[in-house]
Amino acid sequence: MTRPGPTLDDIYQAQSRIQPVIHRTPLITSQSLDGVVGGTVRLKMESLQRTGSFKVRGAYNRVAIAHEAGASGVVTASSGNHGQAVAWAARAFGLPAVVVVPSTAPPAKRAAAEVFGARLESVGPFSEERLQRARAIAQERDYTYIPPYDDRSVMAGQGTIGLEILDQWPEVEVIVVPIGGGGLISGIASAVKSLRPNITVIGVEPAGAAKAYLSRQAGRRLVLPHTQSLADGLISLALGELTYPVIEALVDHLVTVTEDQIRDAFWFLWTRMKMVAEPSGVVTLAYALSAPAILQNRHTALIVSGGNMDPHWVPRLYRADP
Repeated sequence: MTRPGPTLDDIYQAQSRIQPVIHRTPLITSQSLDGVVGGTVRLKMESLQRTGSFKVRGAYNRVAIAHEAGASGVVTASSGNHGQAVAWAARAFGLPAVVVVPSTAPPAKRAAAEVFGARLESVGPFSEERLQRARAIAQERDYTYIPPYDDRSVMAGQGTIGLEILDQWPEVEVIVVPIGGGGLISGIASAVKSLRPNITVIGVEPAGAAKAYLSRQAGRRLVLPHTQSLADGLISLALGELTYPVIEALVDHLVTVTEDQIRDAFWFLWTRMKMVAEPSGVVTLAYALSAPAILQNRHTALIVSGGNMDPHWVPRLYRADP
């Protein structure tokens, strides 16, 4: 039986497409963090990636494929990192891009996509409304729709992070990955499990958006009625129809972190390691700081997935009882 998700060849092809234009992000160390965890930990800083997050890997790979197929333009629905990534990739290929954003999108997020030349269209507060409008634009204009995660080419692009980690740190034993819609962890797990099946892959979600964790408990893909977290990039209501089976097949453990753990991780990264990441990007660090036994005496890579944070959010990250 074949594995779901992208093949190793898909991921290598994605690496060939994106390598000339994306950053090979560093793995950084912290003796303080090693002391807390009781093992050797390195952070894969996708917050330092072009456009500020890992999303550009999958977006560029998918837009490149669309361009090769003769696309006249691209469209997506996103309120954040994916929209910026698609806009950046489209500009690289000289393609027009439309990003459908929520009517409630902060000006900073709108400007981030517009600076790369995308045309923005605002539609309601709900993700389903944005998705429907993006697909309608794709039909009206004969544009290619670029999904944020539920697409094998997007997953393959994200999987290049797994290839990089294995090359940068052959001793790695555990890889910890944030989960939103599941594209990032699906790609990474597909890559590392193909090459090193004994590596442990752990997925982390906010407790207020635990769609993967709860789906595994239920034995089926759940669509949650509501999600909420400071980690706003991880609050999708469900895993993708394509990402869910990949996660079930390849991800060893699914865990959750609290809002206070996310806050503590943000401040640890900033004050102890002199780095800044968005709340969605630090959920893996939040998990590691809880010193789970599974990480002790092991070599663990944490994915810090993005750094696009509105500075006005900083007061929300203070704890009342630090």
